[in-house]
Amino acid sequence: MVLSHGDSPEQLERYLLRNPGLSQAALLGEELVGAVLAGHDGRRGLLYHLAVQPSAQGSGVGRRLVDLCLEGLKAAGITRVLILVLQDNEAGRSFWNRQGWAAIDQAIPMAIEP
Repeated sequence: MVLSHGDSPEQLERYLLRNPGLSQAALLGEELVGAVLAGHDGRRGLLYHLAVQPSAQGSGVGRRLVDLCLEGLKAAGITRVLILVLQDNEAGRSFWNRQGWAAIDQAIPMAIEP
């Protein structure tokens, strides 16, 4: 997972307020072991920054976090959800592939910083 200048505490707070109840966190007792940001623009859903503590990886925490996000997005009427996975993140790509996600070969991510 990579955070960028677009991930300041203020910007993350704005995102969470704009998409209430869609992002998820996993606790083991009082320890945060996983989290994911989820939201939508009214048409397409997006998941960002899925992270699971190494000690909890392989236990189903990541899958459950994603499932909860997808359930929330579906309830909001969202029928397609996108993610961005770094090309050199083999473990991340493997996780998403196992969950049934597929690369979009016809598209490449593009960005601008206004």
